Amino acid sequence: MTHTVLVTGVSRHIGARLASVLAADPEIGRVIGVDTVPPPSLTRDGGIPLGRTEFVRVDLRSPDIAQVIAAADIDTVVHMSLVSAPSRSTGRAAMKEHNVIGTMQLLGACQRSATVRRVVVRSTTAVYGSSPYDPAVFTEDLEPHHSPDHGYAKDAVEVEGYVRGFARRRPDVCVSLLRFANFMGPGVDSPLTRYFTQPLLPTVLGFDPRLQFVHEDDAVEVLSRMATEDHPGTFNVAGAGVLLLSQCVRRAGRPALPLPSPAFRLLGNAVRGAGLVEYSPEQLRLMSHGRTVDTSALERELGRRPKFTTAAAFDDFLRSRGLYALGGARR
Repeated sequence: MTHTVLVTGVSRHIGARLASVLAADPEIGRVIGVDTVPPPSLTRDGGIPLGRTEFVRVDLRSPDIAQVIAAADIDTVVHMSLVSAPSRSTGRAAMKEHNVIGTMQLLGACQRSATVRRVVVRSTTAVYGSSPYDPAVFTEDLEPHHSPDHGYAKDAVEVEGYVRGFARRRPDVCVSLLRFANFMGPGVDSPLTRYFTQPLLPTVLGFDPRLQFVHEDDAVEVLSRMATEDHPGTFNVAGAGVLLLSQCVRRAGRPALPLPSPAFRLLGNAVRGAGLVEYSPEQLRLMSHGRTVDTSALERELGRRPKFTTAAAFDDFLRSRGLYALGGARR
């Protein structure tokens, strides 16, 4: 039986959904959600009902997280608090501190804890990078040809290094590292979902990358399984199949604007500087070379495949935004 679960990043969409599911599980005694700001459900903005989740305002970069773990006798930690894009107010430096230093503090607190027995960490398939020299499909044991050197992907690489170090120092703790493809679904707000809702979709001339998505429902189910069962190891998480960017553009019913690579980079810098859409360097590489991962290890471990394929996850997102889905009508 899992007694007390700590969920970081509970004020973000996937973290809030996970906390809500865990709080509804009668086998779980307590769910404690931590973040730097209250979840929308606790403010006037509404949001996902968190049930009996107890919210604690904590900055993971501070040592206060150790006090929370010790005071509540936490036995399971689900680390969801990784920021994928810098905010305009705090910038890239604060994002890196939150992702890397925050994870170090959290893992340090888990290492010193006598009660923690399970740690689940959200990572990303962006750790594989995007390069013309990549294999057709990444398995968990393959190294990227060009290791990410910027932004969220670089942070995730460093976070994974600290997670592996923690697992070596605490072999008695079950550590699960989940590399998620880009989240997709009605409630997801990310640089990639904002890209597809633009009236005109710039693409890189001469490239048609393969993309994979994971539906938010499947992501939450995988996380809840990992939080309540022992599944040690590193796992890719994505919906079955792939979509070419050109297929995504057609499904979205948006006109494409093919640009030479230098012009695409200039446009990305301009709109990022204006705060319109986050065209990070790693997203620009993804839009050129794409990325595909193998998920058979996770399917063997959990005994099931995700409910949504990559295409079904994308279509569900389009319907929620009132965009064209393949074979459908504008809602």
